[in-house]
Amino acid sequence: MIENSMFEEEPDVVDLAKESPSYPIDSDDAVYEPRSSRLLVRGLGENDLDEDEEDYESSARLLGMSFMNRSSNQRNVASSYTRQQYSESCLKPSTKTTVVGVLILVLVASMIMVIYFLPGCTFTRKGCKKSNSTMDSIYPISTSGEPFPWTELRLPPSVYPVHYNISLHPNLTLMTFQGSVSILVQVLNETKNIVLHSSDMNISKVTFEGKEVHVLEYKPWQQIAIKFPEDLKKGQYVLNINYTAQLSNSYDGFYNSSYVDTNGTKRVLAATQFEPLAARKAFPCFDEPAFKSNFTIKLTRERKYISLSNMPKVKTTDLKNGLQEDEFGKSVKMSTYLVAFIVAEFIGVSNNVSKTKVSVYAVPDKKDQVQYALDTACKLLEFYNTFFEYDYPLSKLDLVAIPDFLAGAMENWGLITFRETTLLVGSNSSSIDKQLVTSVIAHELAHQWFGNLVTMRWWNDLWLNEGFATYMQYMSIETVFPELDMDTEFLNVRFKALTKDALNSSHPVSTVVSTPEQVEEMFDSVSYEKGASILLMLNATLTDGEFRKGVIEYLQKYNLSNTESEYLWDSLSQVSKQNLSVSKMMNTWTVHKGFPLVTVERKGTQVTLTQEHFLLNAENSTDDSSLWHIPLTYVNDSCSVPSSCKQVFHLKDKTATLNLPDQVKWLKFNFRSDGFYIVHYDEEGWKNLIDALKGDVTVLSCKDRAALINNIFALSSYIDDHFGSLMESQSWDLESSVSEMTLRSALLEMACSLNIRNCSTQAKHLFDQWFISNKTFQIPSDLMRTVFKVAAQTDEGWGKLLDIYKHSINDQEKRKTLEALASTQDIRKIIWILQRSLDGSVIQTQEFPLVINAICKNFAGYLYAWDFVKENWDKITQKFPVGSFAIQSIIMSATSQFSTKTRLTETQNFFTSLGTNGSQMRIVQEAIETIKLNMRWMEKNLNALQKWL
Repeated sequence: MIENSMFEEEPDVVDLAKESPSYPIDSDDAVYEPRSSRLLVRGLGENDLDEDEEDYESSARLLGMSFMNRSSNQRNVASSYTRQQYSESCLKPSTKTTVVGVLILVLVASMIMVIYFLPGCTFTRKGCKKSNSTMDSIYPISTSGEPFPWTELRLPPSVYPVHYNISLHPNLTLMTFQGSVSILVQVLNETKNIVLHSSDMNISKVTFEGKEVHVLEYKPWQQIAIKFPEDLKKGQYVLNINYTAQLSNSYDGFYNSSYVDTNGTKRVLAATQFEPLAARKAFPCFDEPAFKSNFTIKLTRERKYISLSNMPKVKTTDLKNGLQEDEFGKSVKMSTYLVAFIVAEFIGVSNNVSKTKVSVYAVPDKKDQVQYALDTACKLLEFYNTFFEYDYPLSKLDLVAIPDFLAGAMENWGLITFRETTLLVGSNSSSIDKQLVTSVIAHELAHQWFGNLVTMRWWNDLWLNEGFATYMQYMSIETVFPELDMDTEFLNVRFKALTKDALNSSHPVSTVVSTPEQVEEMFDSVSYEKGASILLMLNATLTDGEFRKGVIEYLQKYNLSNTESEYLWDSLSQVSKQNLSVSKMMNTWTVHKGFPLVTVERKGTQVTLTQEHFLLNAENSTDDSSLWHIPLTYVNDSCSVPSSCKQVFHLKDKTATLNLPDQVKWLKFNFRSDGFYIVHYDEEGWKNLIDALKGDVTVLSCKDRAALINNIFALSSYIDDHFGSLMESQSWDLESSVSEMTLRSALLEMACSLNIRNCSTQAKHLFDQWFISNKTFQIPSDLMRTVFKVAAQTDEGWGKLLDIYKHSINDQEKRKTLEALASTQDIRKIIWILQRSLDGSVIQTQEFPLVINAICKNFAGYLYAWDFVKENWDKITQKFPVGSFAIQSIIMSATSQFSTKTRLTETQNFFTSLGTNGSQMRIVQEAIETIKLNMRWMEKNLNALQKWL
């Protein structure tokens, strides 16, 4: 699976007393006022800040940043009271009276305690039933009140599924479905219980070997169980379950989706998203990656729909009431999270690659946008068949664009599902748009081998799936589509991964996970980008194609099986001719969080190398003695650009010494930035590199130069002085080079956001031409977001863009339009777009994380977005699972601007109050750490920046 968020990125004081906008806003929408954080609005008073924070607040306005007043503290009002004056004439009781009174009180109190603490059955004729205190204290209680016979989140290994027969009938009018599943199970060890997963189902009947049996359910763990009076002997048995359920209204399980066609007609469909833990929402199953099985699926549908599943359709049977049943062939052995089915009004185009029929499906209105994806998928499938020396094992491969889909894409075996924006390419799409679509297709096709054919045993090794697919997407595109310049994009991705992994709240590539929330949180930058980065480092360390040979060995040995990280390292070690233990080296990169900083100190011909764990913020860090086995690459002034110049030094200890020839003038470590570490040189080392580059910038490759300046950043006045002329020279015409488009889109978007030169004027002119021509005048696709953002700053432009968003069928255009709408500085529009993206009435709910991200980049809206997230948290977590990538994106976007102690405390208090609904997420710790980093940066640099500006 690839997460869509992985492709994402000083206003005046607001006056609410302006005229009504030209677009329709409900009357209720304009009165939303967050409880705790109000923007500075003319005419509204504010509570005072602490003196230091008040300085930050005013300074932040100068810097175009936003620091808002903290919540007003509630006053503790002490109620007034009057002490009662007793009469001094009252007589004291005698000693005897006091003793008798005390005894009576003790007796009454004792009787009350006995009655209170003893169960009611004690006082009945039957008395109390004796309980098995050991069982009651160990086993959880099922929904029926009986003890549930299993005590762990992971299923017992004693029973294994061999084959599933699944029949489903979704009703797209009532948004329900009926289902039945027959599971052939293998009892591996004698047991009295069969435990499997089921969630949100109404189970009507369960039979085992033809006899009806009683089923227990424990909802917190989404498990059901059948208990038997005697041990089941080893062998095969058949378990049948009939059930009904609602089609999910979130984005996992078997869920309903809808869209409006070009005629204004609402269309509905049903689709699946099972990774990681949602197959159990569509059919009872052993829903863990290691429980691989075969599947035969039947789907009942109305005639106007088609149905798709993992395998080719083998027959269609006419039923009564105008229904039809499609039956699909028996699947290969696979994990439950890879099962998929769709019922929809789609059309497709097809082509053949070797023995595989490749098809791309979309809604009929977008049939002219599927050809690029089809051609790309066919070329990449041919590449992977050759590279892995193992042909794709299915006879068909479908790629389906779903209008309402949360993830970027999902690698279901034989039926890959996509967002429309990550699969469809219109006639006006740029090379950058094609780069995105190609990347996602390449990632999901790589999964057909890494993830589907060979699968991680448990989610702690998710990186074996996602890290490898991410690495292969860049490597394959660089080979098959060199014009898309993916090598540069991969370098940028590695820089971002280093930034993320430099937080103390990061985690090891392979880490312990058990709860559903922990599983969801594994889908992050560490599993994807860091996983890909360490594989690149390993490939750069091995020689003579050893990496590819080891991968082929791994796939052939473990096909249709489950593995752990160690299995991959062993396969690579077996083919390597180097005196190197791949396993020992790579384990240091998967079991330790973070990455090393290598310090280089040179004295004559002797170079001292030291490694330490690099952290952006050492606060609250534990004593870390982690050591990495670093394949430290380097070049020098005698040979520095070709790959043949690269030398390798294996740094395994805290400190080591490298001896150089006398004539070496300078050293550059981490050749082409292929290693996942950063390097710091002593003063002389930096000076020698700078002097060399001043003399001839080409003495280092572009990757090495980029790595040297990766941590340099500059503020906007700085930007105008140093890049103003470069911004001025950018063309607004059509461009074909990916690198040129990437550069100019970044420069011009920055220029327009800072009102530098005539950028906004030119952008507005382009928008007007485009709109007046009814979109026949073409805005370069890479500049469309910049142009739209400028247009969105006026009421008229925003209203036009909203209308365009509602009616556009070009998904790249639609997404850029939405980002522009969310960039507005108008509070009422911000509130409206927040509400509409969450309820899904105008903006699909799948876009809510994008909306939050876009709004939080702007001064006018980020506090409103934060308040909206807090006050709608329950609704948000009904739409997106706790711990999911969408939730991670929402939390980081909503809090990343904070840099005061007040906001830190507020963030901590809010997430602490959530309890099991989110307080333990790792992303919360990352958000808190980021706020602390922002605070530290402000404390260190604010005064100097004020003077400089």
